[in-house]
Amino acid sequence: MSWNYVYLLVAILFEVLATTALKETHGFTRLVPSLVTVTGYALAFYFLSLTLRVMPVGIVYALWSGVGIVLVTAIGWAWFRQALDLPALVGIGLIMAGVAVINLFSRTVVH
Repeated sequence: MSWNYVYLLVAILFEVLATTALKETHGFTRLVPSLVTVTGYALAFYFLSLTLRVMPVGIVYALWSGVGIVLVTAIGWAWFRQALDLPALVGIGLIMAGVAVINLFSRTVVH
Protein backbone atom coordinates (compact mmCIF):
# COMPACT_ATOMS: atom_id res chain seq x y z
CA MET A 1 0.00 0.00 0.00
CA SER A 2 1.28 3.43 -0.94
CA TRP A 3 2.08 5.96 1.79
CA ASN A 4 -0.46 8.25 0.13
CA TYR A 5 -3.22 5.82 1.06
CA VAL A 6 -1.85 5.49 4.61
CA TYR A 7 -1.95 9.29 4.98
CA LEU A 8 -5.45 9.35 3.52
CA LEU A 9 -6.63 6.61 5.88
CA VAL A 10 -5.17 8.47 8.87
CA ALA A 11 -6.86 11.68 7.69
CA ILE A 12 -10.18 9.87 7.41
CA LEU A 13 -9.85 8.32 10.87
CA PHE A 14 -9.05 11.69 12.48
CA GLU A 15 -11.97 13.29 10.65
CA VAL A 16 -14.34 10.55 11.82
CA LEU A 17 -13.06 10.90 15.40
CA ALA A 18 -13.51 14.69 15.27
CA THR A 19 -16.99 14.47 13.78
CA THR A 20 -18.06 11.90 16.36
CA ALA A 21 -16.70 14.08 19.17
CA LEU A 22 -18.45 17.12 17.67
CA LYS A 23 -21.82 15.68 18.68
CA GLU A 24 -20.63 15.54 22.29
CA THR A 25 -19.37 19.15 22.41
CA HIS A 26 -22.92 20.45 22.92
CA GLY A 27 -22.17 23.58 20.93
CA PHE A 28 -18.55 23.70 22.13
CA THR A 29 -19.66 24.07 25.76
CA ARG A 30 -17.83 20.90 26.90
CA LEU A 31 -14.04 21.17 27.01
CA VAL A 32 -12.76 17.64 26.35
CA PRO A 33 -14.97 16.81 23.35
CA SER A 34 -14.27 20.30 21.98
CA LEU A 35 -10.51 19.74 22.21
CA VAL A 36 -10.85 16.31 20.57
CA THR A 37 -12.90 17.88 17.77
CA VAL A 38 -10.49 20.75 17.04
CA THR A 39 -7.38 18.57 17.33
CA GLY A 40 -8.93 15.81 15.23
CA TYR A 41 -9.88 18.17 12.42
CA ALA A 42 -6.43 19.82 12.49
CA LEU A 43 -4.71 16.44 12.20
CA ALA A 44 -7.18 15.29 9.55
CA PHE A 45 -6.41 18.30 7.37
CA TYR A 46 -2.66 17.90 7.93
CA PHE A 47 -2.68 14.29 6.75
CA LEU A 48 -5.07 15.18 3.94
CA SER A 49 -2.56 17.80 2.77
CA LEU A 50 0.18 15.16 2.63
CA THR A 51 -1.98 13.07 0.33
CA LEU A 52 -2.76 16.06 -1.87
CA ARG A 53 0.93 16.51 -2.70
CA VAL A 54 0.68 13.70 -5.25
CA MET A 55 -2.97 12.76 -5.74
CA PRO A 56 -5.66 14.82 -7.51
CA VAL A 57 -7.78 16.91 -5.12
CA GLY A 58 -11.10 15.73 -6.58
CA ILE A 59 -10.26 12.06 -6.18
CA VAL A 60 -8.81 12.51 -2.69
CA TYR A 61 -11.81 14.51 -1.54
CA ALA A 62 -14.25 11.98 -2.99
CA LEU A 63 -12.51 9.15 -1.14
CA TRP A 64 -12.08 11.14 2.08
CA SER A 65 -15.66 12.30 2.23
CA GLY A 66 -17.19 9.04 0.98
CA VAL A 67 -15.39 6.78 3.43
CA GLY A 68 -15.91 9.35 6.19
CA ILE A 69 -19.66 9.48 5.56
CA VAL A 70 -19.95 5.71 5.69
CA LEU A 71 -17.90 5.44 8.91
CA VAL A 72 -19.68 8.32 10.67
CA THR A 73 -23.04 6.83 9.69
CA ALA A 74 -21.98 3.43 11.07
CA ILE A 75 -20.84 5.05 14.33
CA GLY A 76 -24.08 7.01 14.55
CA TRP A 77 -26.02 3.78 14.13
CA ALA A 78 -23.92 1.69 16.55
CA TRP A 79 -22.89 4.23 19.19
CA PHE A 80 -25.68 6.81 19.19
CA ARG A 81 -28.45 4.35 18.20
CA GLN A 82 -29.50 6.49 15.23
CA ALA A 83 -31.95 4.66 12.98
CA LEU A 84 -31.27 4.09 9.29
CA ASP A 85 -34.22 3.55 6.98
CA LEU A 86 -34.09 1.88 3.57
CA PRO A 87 -33.36 5.06 1.57
CA ALA A 88 -30.47 5.86 3.94
CA LEU A 89 -29.04 2.37 3.52
CA VAL A 90 -29.39 2.54 -0.26
CA GLY A 91 -27.65 5.92 -0.28
CA ILE A 92 -24.78 4.61 1.87
CA GLY A 93 -24.50 1.63 -0.48
CA LEU A 94 -24.24 3.98 -3.46
CA ILE A 95 -21.51 5.97 -1.72
CA MET A 96 -19.60 2.76 -1.04
CA ALA A 97 -20.05 1.74 -4.68
CA GLY A 98 -18.70 5.11 -5.79
CA VAL A 99 -15.61 4.75 -3.60
CA ALA A 100 -15.06 1.23 -5.00
CA VAL A 101 -15.41 2.43 -8.60
CA ILE A 102 -12.87 5.21 -8.03
CA ASN A 103 -10.35 2.84 -6.44
CA LEU A 104 -10.82 -0.04 -8.86
CA PHE A 105 -11.29 1.69 -12.21
CA SER A 106 -10.09 5.29 -12.13
CA ARG A 107 -6.80 5.96 -13.88
CA THR A 108 -6.40 9.27 -12.08
CA VAL A 109 -5.68 7.58 -8.74
CA VAL A 110 -1.95 7.26 -8.03
CA HIS A 111 -1.09 3.75 -6.81
